[in-house]
Amino acid sequence: MKKRTTKGLNFVIDKLTNSIENRITGDSFTTSIIHLTRDDLKTVTKKNGWVFDWRFELNQPEREVYKLTTTENKNVIQGLISLEIKFDHVYMHLAESAPFNKGRDKVYEGVPGNLVAFACRLSFQRGFEGNISFVSKTQLINHYIETLGAFHAGGRLMIIETRAALKLLDKYFKNTGL
Repeated sequence: MKKRTTKGLNFVIDKLTNSIENRITGDSFTTSIIHLTRDDLKTVTKKNGWVFDWRFELNQPEREVYKLTTTENKNVIQGLISLEIKFDHVYMHLAESAPFNKGRDKVYEGVPGNLVAFACRLSFQRGFEGNISFVSKTQLINHYIETLGAFHAGGRLMIIETRAALKLLDKYFKNTGL
């Protein structure tokens, strides 16, 4: 299977919300995060405005790909994340908001934060104390430090440790436990 070089994640944390929030009305919607299926691949294509090749991610045996939906409408994917369980932490390969959740006219805020909080939650569930890592685009290093409490480990490597992970879980999964 062909490998791709890591270019760095470039998602922007627009707002840390309690779930996802309608940008215009301010209404919050409870979310659900479950595995992406092969059937879902029909809708998450470049033709439909998605940037990344999610079929490639789903075909990598070491990766787990998840979709974020609202509990009210599980058919509409709000965002996607590709994760790999390492020996002592969770590595975040990709995270992407749905095309309608990007830019000035996005429908929902909080999608990227929700996805990162889920990665932290998974890390706690796997016994890794919430620790996750990812490679950042250079220009977003300070953004992730400020918004997620991540720290810069050198190069473009970013790490979220227990304290910052707990803050994200408290924000997104306060009433659901780990």
